[in-house]
Amino acid sequence: MKKIVFYILLTILFGSCKNMLDEVPKDFVSRANYFQSEADAQGAINGAYSSLTPDYYGGITYYLTVALQGDYLNGRGSQAPVSDMSKVLDRQNINRAGSSWASLYQAIDRANSVLDNVPNIADISPDVQTRILAEAHFLRAMAYFELVRGWGAVPLKTKESTDLSDLNVPRSPVSDVYDLIVSDAKVAEAGLPESVGAETGRASKWAAKMLLAHVYLTTGDWADAAKEADDVINSRMYSLVTVRKPDDFYQIFGSETSSEDIMSVHYSENITSTIPIYLHRGGDYPYNYGSTGYYAWVPDTAGNSIIGKSWNNNDLRKKFNLYRKIQDVDGNWVSLPSTTPVLFKKFITNENGLSIYSVPIYRYAEAFLFYAEASCRADGGPSALALERLNMIKRRAYGYDPASPSPVDYAAGMTETQFVDSVIQERAHEFLLERRRWFDLKRTGKVKEAFAAVGKTVIDARMLWPIPENEINNNSEISQADQNPGY
Repeated sequence: MKKIVFYILLTILFGSCKNMLDEVPKDFVSRANYFQSEADAQGAINGAYSSLTPDYYGGITYYLTVALQGDYLNGRGSQAPVSDMSKVLDRQNINRAGSSWASLYQAIDRANSVLDNVPNIADISPDVQTRILAEAHFLRAMAYFELVRGWGAVPLKTKESTDLSDLNVPRSPVSDVYDLIVSDAKVAEAGLPESVGAETGRASKWAAKMLLAHVYLTTGDWADAAKEADDVINSRMYSLVTVRKPDDFYQIFGSETSSEDIMSVHYSENITSTIPIYLHRGGDYPYNYGSTGYYAWVPDTAGNSIIGKSWNNNDLRKKFNLYRKIQDVDGNWVSLPSTTPVLFKKFITNENGLSIYSVPIYRYAEAFLFYAEASCRADGGPSALALERLNMIKRRAYGYDPASPSPVDYAAGMTETQFVDSVIQERAHEFLLERRRWFDLKRTGKVKEAFAAVGKTVIDARMLWPIPENEINNNSEISQADQNPGY
């Protein structure tokens, strides 16, 4: 009886709706009727930018996957296996890597949607159209740069996915992926504005040049990397923040208007990040961000760790980045417990615990270190200019004027190897927790050496993350035989 009543209701429903279904739904947003105006194009590119927040590509997971493979820290709780490089990832973290893959391809698909549809919009200023398309090329290049470094050969998808058949794409050689990244970044460089004003969360010509320099440094195109970084330095669009005491570095990480900011993800009291929750222990003043301590990142200070005793205490970045004491209920400063003796505090604005800060994508200081390393490698040894630019970053770190010689300067006469090692050391201290260390060690072939220095072992399988099971199951062009080694 219930089935009969159900079918009668369906008949009445569809009969009464027949004429309504014949009408064109004027308020329905589809691909065909969305991309009609400049406002539509701007909304689409804003959607593509949203892939970067919060915390890069779908949330904290990808940020942690990269950061916790540094040689200077250990994850806790369910994140601990990420830092144990002697074993393949456990099931939970394999799934997390898979979600990062999905988030990156979602970012690519959003960029592809802009690239496929915005050129067909008639009601748009040519200048605005050029900029939006350049932004989409930039965002696609960024996402593929993350994918190729993390997973190696990956499917190249250059069109928006509109049906299931679009999912069937084979892995492309690493060289092909880099070719697309460079091509996209060059289109971005040509079409992006020189200045984005206060919108430092958007891409500029100089952000595209930084991406190109980074890519060229990764692929070993030394002369091109040096040129792109040199262009950024000589643009005079940015300046190094002046530092006299550790908290001066908050001018970089606690501001949306830093003179050093080429491109960042910005946060405020209303738009927050979960990064601080993973850094600190819950209830500890003044670094309490609601964490239970379950995920607190514990630096490894043993042996030759870059944040251990070998890091000069006069380097202001050390006190800025690390803390060993908290306040008790009486306001006294006491040491952290032995289970978490040292923790990180870069991504807070001050000791009052305010959470207004920026997570850089590219900042001006990196242009100097990009140039120093790339030009040294291109020339087979450091030039005077390469040495000066390396020293400018070190001087600033110790509170000296970057433009004047100082007692902490690296001396002339270093070999190519010695100089590059010095650059990598400065990068380690300058970009702590900025997702640089793991990929720096990989591209320089220093992974096992750096981990061995702190008593850790790295197996070959950990050099790449596993292709997600969902990709293998749903992409007919990829099988288990295409899986990365170890998984």
